[in-house]
Amino acid sequence: MASSDYRLLIKPSAVRELAAIPLKKERKQVAARIRDLAAAPRPRGCEKLTAQERYRVRQGPYRIVYAVDDRERTVTVVKIGHRKDVYR
Repeated sequence: MASSDYRLLIKPSAVRELAAIPLKKERKQVAARIRDLAAAPRPRGCEKLTAQERYRVRQGPYRIVYAVDDRERTVTVVKIGHRKDVYR
């Protein structure tokens, strides 16, 4: 882990949401995408959510919603879900 990497924090509810993804292949892809956020918290294709200080990245039909704290150098995954119901 390079010194420039961010620390990854995942809310317990997001861990449950990740475990609930039915296909193992998709679950692994989402987990890999989350790991990549430690090295690049604002990757190409991420979007800032308008209502909050949060971002989201896409991985197939799933969305990963997270917050970045540059001072503490942390990325906190808040929510993981299918695109049809992640914003509810």
